[in-house]
Order: sequence, then structure tokens, then C-alpha cells
Amino acid sequence: MHVKNRGWTFITMIFKSVLAARLWLIAYAVLIIIPASIFLYAYSQRYSHILEEEVTRSMLQTLKQAEINLDHQFDNLRDTSNSLFTNLKLVEYLNNSSSYSEQIDALKEMRLLIDNIQTNTNVFRVRLYVDEKKLFSHEKVNFFTIETLMTRPWYEKVKNASGHLVWTGVYEEKFIENPEDTKFIFSGIRLLRDPNHFDNVSGYLSLDVEAKTLENIVAGISLNKDQSVFIVAPDGSIVFHSDKSLLGTKLESKSVLQVIEANKEGVSPIVENDTQQYVVYTTVDATGWKLVAEVPKKGINSRATSLNQFSSVATLTGVTILFLILVFILLAFIVRGMNRRVQTVIKAIKREGVAGLEERTVTSDGDFNLLEKSVDHLIHRVKDLMEETYRSKVQEREAQLRALQAQINPHFLYNTLDTINWIAIGHKAHDISQMIDGLARYFRLSLNKGKDVVTVTDELELAKVYLEIQQTRFPKSFEFVFELTGKDESDETPRVGLTLESYLIPKLTLQPIVENALLHGIRKSKGKTGKITIRASIEGDDLLLSVTDDGIGMDPDFAQTLLTEPRPAMRTDGSGSSYGLYNVNERIRLFSGESYGLSIQSQLGVGTTITARFQLQRQIIESSS
Repeated sequence: MHVKNRGWTFITMIFKSVLAARLWLIAYAVLIIIPASIFLYAYSQRYSHILEEEVTRSMLQTLKQAEINLDHQFDNLRDTSNSLFTNLKLVEYLNNSSSYSEQIDALKEMRLLIDNIQTNTNVFRVRLYVDEKKLFSHEKVNFFTIETLMTRPWYEKVKNASGHLVWTGVYEEKFIENPEDTKFIFSGIRLLRDPNHFDNVSGYLSLDVEAKTLENIVAGISLNKDQSVFIVAPDGSIVFHSDKSLLGTKLESKSVLQVIEANKEGVSPIVENDTQQYVVYTTVDATGWKLVAEVPKKGINSRATSLNQFSSVATLTGVTILFLILVFILLAFIVRGMNRRVQTVIKAIKREGVAGLEERTVTSDGDFNLLEKSVDHLIHRVKDLMEETYRSKVQEREAQLRALQAQINPHFLYNTLDTINWIAIGHKAHDISQMIDGLARYFRLSLNKGKDVVTVTDELELAKVYLEIQQTRFPKSFEFVFELTGKDESDETPRVGLTLESYLIPKLTLQPIVENALLHGIRKSKGKTGKITIRASIEGDDLLLSVTDDGIGMDPDFAQTLLTEPRPAMRTDGSGSSYGLYNVNERIRLFSGESYGLSIQSQLGVGTTITARFQLQRQIIESSS
């Protein structure tokens, strides 16, 4: 009784576990059943395609076997023709200088030879087309005049073949012994030459073969009940077809002609009269003819589908049942294990809090509601801790900023410089006063109240102040000029002047370029004198600032490395080689995008031009309301 209760309890538990895991079942259906069905469908389609390829490949092999049989038949006929072609009595008969008695002697043996050849089941008749002056040339059984051959459509081809065997297609022929009965035959014809005067044509040799020889081989080709098998010559004319009315006509289907002309053999799908079909073809090497079979694709698909249908259904059913059984077993064990773990977690939370969640023994049942409340409490606690940590980090950052700000107080700096300026004025040291005033303006512009961007006008003003200070430092050593063009939105014509105050650029991007032009361009030249030209212009949606000096210049290859390789900062007193161009270039690219930045044109002994290209960014002026 106890065992029975335990079994019933276990079944009940599994049923409850399955109900509790209904979302898992839905997920299983979405993530496993549906993808598995799609996979099996794709597999079924692929399998059908493979079967279709196998069927068509099998068709090609069947067709190639028939082609081998045809080649064998044509080789035998060629050997027969060769044996007759080289017969000495035929040579003697064809000799124009042979007497009538010699021709009669030759004819006797030729009769025996021809009769012997015609006993071959493949050879229906041997015909010789000779000069009408030859004995028996008008016999019309085995001997005919050359004139009777000239009316044939293949005469010129045989004549131009220089003695090689030429095969005609199947054609209808009547023979004198039974004029009412017609025969469908095809012939292998070759030109015969006078053995004493090789340039002269003495006749033609023809081996006639009944069309049944081709029919028997073609009839043995079994590809499909709706198949159509025929033979086509290289020029596209039909040399054999079950429909005798098509013999000798040009193949009408251009699609089939294009396919069979492309390769020696193969299988190609085409659409003919809104019907999908396969063209299976191979080449008869002995004649160059193409053995062609047209097979409707519908028949091939039905054959492949019948092979694939049972396996696809069986596979899909088996996989589905297997996955269902597996998922129910796994769900039962997973849910049972989850219940035990949940119980352990809840007990640990009740007794010891978060620190007691590790290494607990498993128990039997669980309470998801209590677990949710406990986890919710933990989440809120973690949020509180994260907020406290964030506030402490913010306070720490603010303290660091205040400490940095306390190190250099701008107001203290400006007041001190102003005091020094007035002292200099009081002592009538106007040059010192001018330099102190310039330095104060330089610091005021460069600090910019802690902002990282400035207007174009302020950046140009900063460059001007810097150059004025340097002119005091290096009197009469250089001159500078500004060429500024801009365009207001209301004015379509460009005009000279400071009209760029509404656009923003990163702070301290022009000053390092000006510094390089002075210290590394002009101050390192032989005379240590020169001119600096600063230009500002707008091109479309781009702002261009350029600095040109006529100083010492640089090697162009070295100049490009200044933008691609960071260089260590060094002294800027004129004796060092401080290049901050890499840093400026990177800042511009971060500000405007990867397609913007610096470009350098320089030549040794001529000077340097550095151009900074920015994306136009208009300053947003906040209202004071």
C-alpha cells in the first residue's frame, strides 16, 4: 500500500511539474518542433533534388550506353568500307586504263565480295557510283553512274571529304528490284580516286544500312514513358526520329539546339511550350551526331517524390515522437530539481540572508511565491547599494575636479597678470605691458571657461594673440596675414571678413599648427625669417582652415608620417621638434568624422601648407528668457 501511494505521488508530482512548465513546452514547440519541421522540410527538398540529380545522371548513363552501341555499329561499318575500299580488284576496276576483259575479271571477284559483305546483318546494300563508261555502270543494283549521286543533298559534302567516310541521315529510298516498296536507310559514302591519276575522281562507294539498326538501339533506351529520343547532325538537321516526316528537317527548338551545342554531353533543364523538361544528350564519336532525349520534368519529379515521400514522413514522425518523449522526461527531472533548489534557497534566505546561499543540501518541495518575494527584496537591496556606489563615485569625481580647479584659478591668474601689466605701465615698460596683455588674452581664450569647443573666430583670435606674443619674442623675424572668407545664410556671395563666428571647432586645433609653422618652418630656415598666411573658408558643408609658411619645408614622405604616427612631445622653445599634428588630426576626426582631419603639402626649401577640414557645426544660441 505504501509503495502504491509513493507511485501515485510521483505521478501527481510529474503532472504538476508539467503544468508548472507550460511555458517551457511552448518554448519547446517554438524553438525545437517548428525549427525541426523546417529543417526536415528543407532536408526533404534537398533529398528530392539529390534524387532528381541521380535520376538524370542515370538517364545520361543509359543514353551513353546506347551511344557506345552506336559507335560499335559505325566502327564495324567503317571497317567493312575500308576493306572494300582497299580491295585490289576494286582498284583494278576503277583504273581508267583497264581493258574490258580486265574489268570483267575484276567484276567477278567484286560480285563475290559484295555479296559476302551484304550477308552482314548490318549492311543492307553496297552501291558503287562510277563513270558511265565503266562496265555495268547502269546496272542500278550495285552499280550506278556518278550522275545519279549528284542530285543527292550530301553530294558536295562527300566530294569535299577527300575520301573520308561521310554518314547521311535516314532517308527514303526505292530499289529497282521492288520499286513499289520503299526502304528507310542511312548510308556511309566515300569518294574513290583513280589509282594511276590520284587527282581524278573515279567513283563513290556507299554502304547502305537499314534504319532498323538505329531503331533497335534507340528502342532499347528506357528513360521515361513520355520520353522523345532522336538523333541530330552537327548542323542541327534531324538524322533519325520516330516521326519519319521530320527526317532531314532542321530541329525547331532553339533551346534544345543551344543546349546540345554547348557541350559534348550533359543534362540541362529547359522550358519548352510552358513545359519544364530535361534535355539529356551525348555525342556519337564515329559520326559527330548528337543522341538527344527530351524528358518532361514532371515525370522525373514524380519518381523522385515517390522515393522521398515515405522516408520524409517517417523521419518527421520519428523525430517528433523522440523529442516529445525526451522533453517530458527532462522537464520532470528539471522541475523536481528546481523545487529542491528553491527550498534550499528560501531556507538560506530566511536563516542567514544572502551569505547563506552556498553549499546547501537539497530537499523535496518548493514555494515559488516565497522565492519571488525574497528575490524581489534582494533586488531592491542591490539597487540601493548600486545607487550608493554611484553617488560616492560622483562625489569623488567632483572632489577631484574641485582640486584641479583650485590648482589654477582663472580669476587669480587674470588678476595677477593685470597687476603685472599696470606695474609695467607704471614703469613705462610698454613692451612688457604689451606682452603681458597678450599673454592674458591668450590664457583667457585658451581656457574658454572650461569648454572643449570654441567659435572659429575665437580660435583665429587665439592664433593671432599667439603670433603677436611670438613677434615680441622674435622681433622683425616674421610677419603674418589672415585671409578670411565666409558666407552668411542670407548672402549667397562670399565676402572677406570675420563672418565665421557662428561655427564651432575643437579648442586649440589651429594654434599647434601655427606653432609648428613658426618654430619648425620659419625659425629653422637659413635666414630665420618668413611669412605665415592663415586662411579660413567654407566649401559646401565643410570648413577649411589652412596655415602656410615659406620656411624650410619637409620631405613629403616624412610629412605624411606626422599624421599617422604619434610623436613624443618635446621642447617648443625653437630648439626642439614638437609635432602635435597627430593629436590635432585625431581630435578633428573624433569631432567631425573619419573623412575629416589634416592634410599636409610640403616641399624642402619651399615651405609647408597644413589644411584642417571640419564639418560645419553651427553654434546654438540659448535664449535668455
